[in-house]
Amino acid sequence: MPTLTKQVTATELKKSGDVKKTIIHYPFWFGGSASSLAACFTHPLDLVQVRLQTQAHHGVRRNMLQMFVHVAQDDGIKGLYRGLSAAQLRQLTYSMTRFGVYEELKDKFTTSKSEPSFFTLVAMASASGFLGGVAGNPGDVLNVRMQHDAALPPEKRRNYKHAIDGLIRMTKEEGIRSLWRGVWPNSSRAVLMTVGQLATYDGFKRALLTHTPLQDNLNTHFTASFLAGFVATTICSPVDVIKTRVMSAHDKKGIGHLLADIYRTEGFRWMFKGWVPSFIRVGPHTILTFLFLEQHKKIYRKLKQSE
Repeated sequence: MPTLTKQVTATELKKSGDVKKTIIHYPFWFGGSASSLAACFTHPLDLVQVRLQTQAHHGVRRNMLQMFVHVAQDDGIKGLYRGLSAAQLRQLTYSMTRFGVYEELKDKFTTSKSEPSFFTLVAMASASGFLGGVAGNPGDVLNVRMQHDAALPPEKRRNYKHAIDGLIRMTKEEGIRSLWRGVWPNSSRAVLMTVGQLATYDGFKRALLTHTPLQDNLNTHFTASFLAGFVATTICSPVDVIKTRVMSAHDKKGIGHLLADIYRTEGFRWMFKGWVPSFIRVGPHTILTFLFLEQHKKIYRKLKQSE
């Protein structure tokens, strides 16, 4: 299994009592593992967001709380975890790729005396986010479809048993190209999300350690990840709506035609449709991901030191 190389910076060394000035090789899969654990807690919020983004513009309109209650009443508590296997598949492909590539690139530009600039971090996050979006697209399509399935009329439901069943059926029934349906809006969103999460997390964490009395501990990790979640939600909102509409659609409309239809029926408000539930999901998911990731690294450092 490939490994990540992280060079501990002078700022982190100054404020962390349990880290020595050394090169630490972190496993490549840490980002995917941390994101998968976070998804176990935030999946119901992700499902509600998808339902809000795909509900018809006319007829009964539900807000976040109403949609949450509606799903729980119709499908039970288990219904809130519909598509969890697809969500795990997505995190183990999408997040593992983007975190792994980002950390690998960051290491190339990090020395014991200097750190990459914020703009360099943004460029790294953009590249790793694009690759993650492509790698995770099959899981993302399945995730959206399985979450949206119960909202469809019975005759239109796909009824995938789990993520693997969904992959096999999509390949047989729609061709292998269906696994990358919506890959361009999805990859664009992945670029924005990765910039909003990884680059801004590192930027906020660096600023907090440099300009405040905060130490490299849970308080700093929580604050930096909360701010990163806010940024990521805002810049991703328009692309997130487009991605969800494209992946859940039964007909094959182009993105331009889809945008024209959305604007005609909803105006510019569509760009931030579901922002609040999106932040309520992305915020906790971002926080939990980085908290789990930092704990992964802390435990790994202690194991290495004990060896």
